[in-house]
Amino acid sequence: MRLRNVKGSRETIAANDYVIHEEEQMKGHWQEFFGNNHPVHIEIGMGKGQFLIELARRNPDINYIGIEKYSSVLLRAVEKRESEEDMHNLYFIRMDAEYIEKVFDKNEVSCIYLNFSDPWPKDRHAKRRLTSARFFHFYDKILIPDGRVIFKTDNRVLFDYSLEQVPAAGWKLENYTYDLHHSEYNEGNIMTEYEAKFSAMGVPINRLVAYRER
Repeated sequence: MRLRNVKGSRETIAANDYVIHEEEQMKGHWQEFFGNNHPVHIEIGMGKGQFLIELARRNPDINYIGIEKYSSVLLRAVEKRESEEDMHNLYFIRMDAEYIEKVFDKNEVSCIYLNFSDPWPKDRHAKRRLTSARFFHFYDKILIPDGRVIFKTDNRVLFDYSLEQVPAAGWKLENYTYDLHHSEYNEGNIMTEYEAKFSAMGVPINRLVAYRER
């Protein structure tokens, strides 16, 4: 799907106080930035922000960082964020996920959310998938020892691929389901914009939780 470019989105994001602009300088200093010792959770490919904003509302004792590489998409999240003036535990970064090791230090992140990630369907692009073994190795570098990666998608092919990549990367599956909304794991689930759309169409949502055995 071609993304529509929003005129002025880069300039708006560059001037916004809720977007971190020198993110590499924050490596190892995120708790100092937030001014507390609360755990840090990140969402990679956060889209328009509905999921992460709701998480931040419900969990003021967790610090959230949303990562999105497309300015036109991040702009919509920023617009939503601006209406949450009393929220102090959510900020954004415009960047590509390939560089997360430059932004987060060892044991600095407690949880990573991957929601409806780009499936990159062509085989030659497999290494770009956020659930490839390559990316799980990136996550290993920044997560705390008992950290989790939580992945949701409507794409069954991508989900089956992801189930294979978890053990290939040396990780373990804590749980998984091919139909989240009709499973025991749906309690407390927060839907993304895409999830609400697909669910209304009757499309089952797949979800897995992965961890490293220490």
